[in-house]
Amino acid sequence: MDTENTVKTGTTTVGVKCKDGIVLAADKRATSGYLIAHKKVLKILEITDRIAVTTAGTVSDIQLLVKLLQAETRLKDIRTGQKSSVKEVVSLLGNMVYSNIRKFSVIPGLSHFIVGGADSHGYHLYDVGADGSILGVEDYVSSGSGSVMAYGVLEALYTSDLNAEKAAELCKKAINAAVQRDIASGNGIDIVVINRDGIKKLFSKEIIYSIE
Repeated sequence: MDTENTVKTGTTTVGVKCKDGIVLAADKRATSGYLIAHKKVLKILEITDRIAVTTAGTVSDIQLLVKLLQAETRLKDIRTGQKSSVKEVVSLLGNMVYSNIRKFSVIPGLSHFIVGGADSHGYHLYDVGADGSILGVEDYVSSGSGSVMAYGVLEALYTSDLNAEKAAELCKKAINAAVQRDIASGNGIDIVVINRDGIKKLFSKEIIYSIE
């Protein structure tokens, strides 16, 4: 099997914690080796009505893990009669990623998630690494092949008093910086905000070279 041609979301994703919620952003490109396999990939996926994840890594593993996470979370909510907290969802996802990467496979099962959500305890942002590690984030985080460029923008422009609108503009600049230099990131950008009212799409645009 040619593992070089496995479809991967080369990717730049960003999560920013702001005063009135969590903002998540991602590009739209999926690659297979040096081939752009897809140009309209949605990399921000809803787990519940107030919890979402950004995705990076091997597409097949991402799709399976997200489906399992959605199903297990719904089942737990039905059994308990309560909505899962962000921490509970993140713990479950971390366990799934940990188990997945340690199974023997011809294709490396690499997946990296940023989790953002709102619950009765407030707004939460987590980084779930490809090894299953879980890190709470108090400001911003980026993942994927373009994250180095994105972090440069985030480090320079982030402030703790950002509202959702300003955080979305920061995310747009961070993704755009990655698109300009990372060959595995591009073709567009999606941005959502998560607050106690739910998940709302703030921006979605297909691009060829840059975002105006």
